[in-house]
Amino acid sequence: MSFDNLCKLLSEKHPETFASWVLGTPQTGATVLKTELSIEPIRADYVTFLQLEGRILHLEFQTKLESTPPLPLRMLDYWVRLYRLYRLPITQVVVLLLPPKDDIEIATAFTVENTRHEYRVIKMWEENPEPFLQDSALLPLASLTATNQPPSLARTNCAASQPSGDNPTTGNFRLHPNLGRVKI
Repeated sequence: MSFDNLCKLLSEKHPETFASWVLGTPQTGATVLKTELSIEPIRADYVTFLQLEGRILHLEFQTKLESTPPLPLRMLDYWVRLYRLYRLPITQVVVLLLPPKDDIEIATAFTVENTRHEYRVIKMWEENPEPFLQDSALLPLASLTATNQPPSLARTNCAASQPSGDNPTTGNFRLHPNLGRVKI
């Protein structure tokens, strides 16, 4: 299972947790929306649309920045299609799971002449690992977060994911060489 596909699965299984993490405020009543939009579908397997109270949250999980069409154009296209369909404000967030190769610039906007469309970018390698270690829904992403001591974080991640009788969402994990523990 690929990194971004795992993130899509987790965000759809735990929409309120992911919405709360990304938006920085507690969210309740999040609903997963279908990922295929009208007109000609955009072929993206790793996108999650969450209906929140009076807002759409669009989560785009990426392991690499290179794509056709380019990510900034895709984000504008998603925004237009979502707005046409739901007529609600839309918060778009690209979650970069791995740092880009070389010195590739990470775009946060699509700009052509008078058109400018912005979106937020979360770089997992710059995120504090604590919130991920504290929540079983975010735990599989902990090994992608910022740390000066990867072995120590891996041990903490392993210990946090041990099965417990009161939390059925933990346990049944295996170690993935690049992502950490992946639920099976």
